[in-house]
Amino acid sequence: MIHAFIKKGCFQDSVSLMIISRKLSESENVDDVSVMMGTPANKSLLETTGFWHDDFHGATPNDICVAIRTEAVDDGITQVIVQQLEEALQQLAQGSSGSQSLIQVRRWESACQKLPEANLALVSVAGEYAAELAEQALDRSLNVMIFSDNVTLDDEIRLKRRARDKGLLVMGPDCGTAMIANTPLAFANVMPEGNIGVIGASGTGIQELCSQIALAGEGITHAIGLGGRDLSAEVGGISALTALEILSADEKSQVLAFVSKPPADAVRQHIIAAMKATGKPVVALFLGFSSPVAREGNVWFASTLDEAARLACLLSRVTSQRKEMVSTGGVIRGLYTGGTLAAEAAGLLAGYLGVAADTEHHHGMMLDADGHQIIDLGDDFYTVGRPHPMIDPALRNQLIAGLGAQPQVRVLLVDVVIGFGATADPAASLIQAWQKACAARASDQPLFAIATVTGTERDPQCRSQQIAALEDAGITVVDSLPEATLLAAELIR
Repeated sequence: MIHAFIKKGCFQDSVSLMIISRKLSESENVDDVSVMMGTPANKSLLETTGFWHDDFHGATPNDICVAIRTEAVDDGITQVIVQQLEEALQQLAQGSSGSQSLIQVRRWESACQKLPEANLALVSVAGEYAAELAEQALDRSLNVMIFSDNVTLDDEIRLKRRARDKGLLVMGPDCGTAMIANTPLAFANVMPEGNIGVIGASGTGIQELCSQIALAGEGITHAIGLGGRDLSAEVGGISALTALEILSADEKSQVLAFVSKPPADAVRQHIIAAMKATGKPVVALFLGFSSPVAREGNVWFASTLDEAARLACLLSRVTSQRKEMVSTGGVIRGLYTGGTLAAEAAGLLAGYLGVAADTEHHHGMMLDADGHQIIDLGDDFYTVGRPHPMIDPALRNQLIAGLGAQPQVRVLLVDVVIGFGATADPAASLIQAWQKACAARASDQPLFAIATVTGTERDPQCRSQQIAALEDAGITVVDSLPEATLLAAELIR
């Protein structure tokens, strides 16, 4: 049986009502309680979930609808829930017990006096009042996050245009997720700080993207929500453009990641142009859109949240490493002992440089374009009369040492493969050959070496010991071929 009542003219946000619903559902003789504002969407949800009562026909979006599922047949249980609701609402007004007291004000003037340094206002009221409050915030030169839903499209467009004219940002309406300078707003996760700035017209999209970034060991600067309609044809991505400009000017945000629900085609093209204008690496995920190319200049396209996070983390690491190294110009030489590693490196590097990988593979040549070369030294051509280079790296070491007389080669890509059957200490001989090449060059002709290590801690050579030796010598060690080849490509730009 469903008992119901309406509390007129008492707007509360959905999170508070969800908490109250859970608390009231624990009451004696009650199976379940649902507490929602009387919006059309919520009324439909009450009906769908079996909590509908005809009394709710008269509820407005400013009224609280309370549905009680119980076996009790008298109205006594309703009176109990009414009393408990009043107590819960009073606790909300006073602030939850045991928590730090918040400053409570009822006028903009008082709020601005209490927090004169504030530059952002969060609006969470009934939708019909949200636009007016947001406009008042803009009047006071405050950026605005509108958590409220049921704001008209016309109001959203008007507010966002006004904000852009004033150099301000409106996040929302119906913006449920943001994190500004590690401060969570509404739904958010505890994130490590990093160099990735996130923008999203999707609340859970932002959360999942940020979570995947954290799981990969990287962090964010800000996560700016836009509201689900921002990239519609009507709104035109007004807040997206402002957010891109904000993060473009933010020195800490060195890589940008953008996620949105399916945008209007013309708006998407406009946003991509704005991404290119930032001059920073940008990962773009437009759900429902499949880009015909993987990359346009500094904009990288992803098709899933997982791919977007991986790309953002890759670009984050490469950007951080790139800052510590001087741009070289010149060409890249890859000398690999593993054929598959050479093939993948060639394909990746060709894509980054905009050249074609070698299709003939004559004499192990996997890439030979514009002076850049990737060679598979395990090819049959190099193993006639001599051991495979994983067993005896003498040939590769000779070729590396010979780079001392080839100053146009500025970046060396190599693999270090360990394990049973491999030479006892591949790092040692590689370091010796590289140092010999460097010593033969003038000081203004550096030879950067970038290595990946294939193997595990339990291998006889021990992966971490090989990495430590390489890094101590000055060789850059990265986790993957995409990272190695991208860093190489960036170094010669």
